[in-house]
Amino acid sequence: MNIHSDRPVLGITMGDPAGVGPEIIIKSLADPEIQNLCTPVILGDYEILKKAGLDLKTPNKLVIADDLNCDFSNCPQGVIACLSTLNPEVTGLGHPTPETGKAMETYINTGVDLALSGAIDAIVTGPITKTGLKMAGSSFHGHTELIAHRTGTDNFAMMMAGPRLKVVLTTIHIPLSKVPEQVTCQEITRIINLTRDTLITRFGIPNPRLAVAGLNPHAGEQGMFGSEEEEIIKPAVQKAREKGFDVTGPYPPDTVFFNAVEGAFDAVVCMYHDQGLIPFKLIHFRDGVNTTIGLPIIRTSVDHGTAYDIAWKGIADPSSMKEAIKMAAVQAVNQKRHGHGR
Repeated sequence: MNIHSDRPVLGITMGDPAGVGPEIIIKSLADPEIQNLCTPVILGDYEILKKAGLDLKTPNKLVIADDLNCDFSNCPQGVIACLSTLNPEVTGLGHPTPETGKAMETYINTGVDLALSGAIDAIVTGPITKTGLKMAGSSFHGHTELIAHRTGTDNFAMMMAGPRLKVVLTTIHIPLSKVPEQVTCQEITRIINLTRDTLITRFGIPNPRLAVAGLNPHAGEQGMFGSEEEEIIKPAVQKAREKGFDVTGPYPPDTVFFNAVEGAFDAVVCMYHDQGLIPFKLIHFRDGVNTTIGLPIIRTSVDHGTAYDIAWKGIADPSSMKEAIKMAAVQAVNQKRHGHGR
């Protein structure tokens, strides 16, 4: 992909400054391909990023942005603006503190403000910890809840996306025992609608092919192993098909992901967290991207944590951050083509 003439402006949050966030951002932005795709604005701390750059001996040229009203699109290629905010001491820390927790939340809020104002085209988020947020007194468990609250969004979902497989989750972080009661026809219909709309407007797929996974072994085997497929999932699929959607299922969970990876489907709607994430991470453990669909702003994220055990050692793999940046750029360009965005 080449966006020389119209590089989208991406706000990249540093995540927990005590984790691998600074390192993977600096490594990613040293890649000429990434510089060609976007105009990056790092939402973090200049001194921390400068130290990471010196440690890694990267050629990045960091400059401090004056304020939120800067025209970041005028930043020349190879120059990286940094909106510096909080500067906790982090080198060698190896764990979150109330100060790093406050910093990571501040970076996210700054990104949301910039995206809502139109100053940036998308947010790419670095890894944070729920523990750090809690230590800082935050009432949110992670990026998704915080950004949804800040944008006033109720209708959203988690998509895990890679070049070979995309999965969207109907239920997320709940005990497995509670999944059946949360899998409703209304909720599956909502997820199908969100997935299709996102694939069209942000991934540039004009007629997306969706598969819906069953909940039970063999997709219930006509009621032998559970009734959810016949009573809940099939009616949701039928409703979508009546609207002209290319959606089929429910498929046995042990075969649908193989067929999706082979190219039969553009995305799989999954019933619960591990049903989707186990096959996804098997395929895209290093280059998977977490993107929140349904938000009025574009948000992608790395698909890994803060990795305190290897932070500030120069060995963190930037692959997921690079893919998150690429995906945010693709979504921003596609959204503009559909008449939305900055």
